[in-house]
Amino acid sequence: MRMLFLVWMICAALPALADEGMWTFDNFPTSRVEQTYGAGVSAAWLDHVRLATVRIANCTGSFVSSNGLILTNQHCIESCLGALSSKEHNLLEQGFIAADRAAERPCGTQLADVLVATEDVTAAVNKASAGLADSPANEARKRALTALEQGCEQAGVRSKRRKLTCQAVTLYGGGQYFLYKYQRYEDVRLVFAPEVGVANFGGDPDNFQFPRWNFDIAVLRAYEDGRPAKTPDFLRIDFAGPRADELVFVSGQPSSTSRMQTLAQIEFERDLVLPMALMRTSELRGGYKEFGRINPFNEQLIAGPLESLENGIKVRRKLLDALHDDALIERKRDEENTLRQLAQLPQPDPWAQIESATAREREIYWPYTFIENGMGFNSTLFRYARLLLRGANERAKPNTARLREYTDASLGRIEQQITAQVPFDRDVEAMTLTFSLQRMREWLGPDYPLTHRLFAAESPSALATRVVAETKLDEAGVRLKLWQGGKAAVDASRDPMIELARALDADARALRRQFEDSVEAPISAASQRIAAARFRAYGTHVYPDATFTLRLSYGTVTGWVENGESVAPFTRLDRAFERATGADPFRLPDSWLKVKDQLDPLTPFCFTTNNDLVGGSSGSALINVRGEMVGVMFDANIHSISGAYWFDAARNRAIAVHPAIMREALDKVYGAHSLLAELNNP
Repeated sequence: MRMLFLVWMICAALPALADEGMWTFDNFPTSRVEQTYGAGVSAAWLDHVRLATVRIANCTGSFVSSNGLILTNQHCIESCLGALSSKEHNLLEQGFIAADRAAERPCGTQLADVLVATEDVTAAVNKASAGLADSPANEARKRALTALEQGCEQAGVRSKRRKLTCQAVTLYGGGQYFLYKYQRYEDVRLVFAPEVGVANFGGDPDNFQFPRWNFDIAVLRAYEDGRPAKTPDFLRIDFAGPRADELVFVSGQPSSTSRMQTLAQIEFERDLVLPMALMRTSELRGGYKEFGRINPFNEQLIAGPLESLENGIKVRRKLLDALHDDALIERKRDEENTLRQLAQLPQPDPWAQIESATAREREIYWPYTFIENGMGFNSTLFRYARLLLRGANERAKPNTARLREYTDASLGRIEQQITAQVPFDRDVEAMTLTFSLQRMREWLGPDYPLTHRLFAAESPSALATRVVAETKLDEAGVRLKLWQGGKAAVDASRDPMIELARALDADARALRRQFEDSVEAPISAASQRIAAARFRAYGTHVYPDATFTLRLSYGTVTGWVENGESVAPFTRLDRAFERATGADPFRLPDSWLKVKDQLDPLTPFCFTTNNDLVGGSSGSALINVRGEMVGVMFDANIHSISGAYWFDAARNRAIAVHPAIMREALDKVYGAHSLLAELNNP
């Protein structure tokens, strides 16, 4: 009877067999998909899709031609468009079309990574930390992961293959460790981007809503040795798009979820992290709007950051709503109690250990967040200063002794960020730095040792104004010289922004050490024990939390029911013109208005699916069973935000751009005939 009861508990605790899960490619539930939909997903299909999927900065893209074309979202490349803009030519507002390949423009802020192989290194990592107490074990794991990354990249060089970029990936809260091996394209160029007015039609009012009419696509091209990259694994586009109820897949890089966190961890987010973030970002939004009201130029300067801020406010508000949902809390409590009974783990109880560690985290959260995590220093120029200062100090150490974000595997990306030509406005920098310094003094208090030192002779506003006015770190050449000069050059620098970073570095490192020893280490050790218990109970019939690494989800093209009313899954072009008011954010660009009569009003524009995905999946391909692209994901509905903690099959919906509107617009609105020809005949 006890065995039957345990079997029932295991089955009850497993995820429902809805279209749920962001699965790793090595553990995709092919048999479940075949049983449910009668569709076979072969190893060759998985390999093809994996090699066609591209990780770009904070988003996903896909190869759509054999010559390196990458299709993604316009909002994923805003930093590139901003860097390539001038006062006379604002590419965000005006869009961009390369007349030919010679006109394709380098995106200095972009990389393109393709996952070519994975390696399970769990045994090696566990061996390195075996028998050690929590804090030494935590350090040993980090050293082991760094050594494995280093060995992976060196092996790629020795084999005379194209150099690999290797990343250690933690899955299931430490239940598994993998090396993900990427082929990296460092030369990525802009081919096409529409105007922000149509890419982000509806702005914040429409964000996380549906119906939608967003032409949120962009096209890049990967280059090798100055020539378009040869990319034989690419996705052909089916411009007819999918049918309602059709099985579809999303291959992308979802950022992060917390579905496997314990009750104590999500209560910590509910009580401290999210309320603080909402309060801070809401106040900063007011600061941005006041700054923008000064003149039209200021309004243009803060448009992008303000949009991002408003998006974050909406996300955090819905996350907080989710964590105040009693059903979620009870579900989490039941899951933990069930696993406890199944696992019957010896003391110390890992859930109690995490609860104790989060109690300690509450004690150090404010100084750690403001100082080490940089919330008190909201400035891109300050972030450069810290990268240069810490990069110089860490590179002087052996690779395995460095902070994880400064290992050899990370230096290429850091150098790209430091040397990219990015425009700055000193007034915006001074405004955001002033705000964050003021909030740090407010929350930590004027007698906190660091705030007392920083503001002994200057107010937050005076300090921010001075260091922003006097720094030279807005010049890429200055940053490059300091980076290449290493520790000697940075130690000799008297740039005020670097001096500010230097003034707080010892305090920040001490806080980091406290956090790693008293919070991170015990949580990591306890999470590993919980992961082991979960594997014993459920095997790999559950998927790991998202970690901005490659995942595959499956679902169908479908709408949902909202307040008793059915929401149809497709929108058509004609409604975009009906909703256009001529004023932002519902102002369509002139390029669309001029050709309105030439466009087919019944062209499908956007549509929804019940694929399970979260942020980071932006730009991902929607793929049919034949391995063809049938859409580009760009957003999700408001209910999907709670997907950070759980999946609601009835209401969570992802939103894609339909390929039919891509063809219609590229042909008739933008006259991008050579690009369209390459997409039709890749």
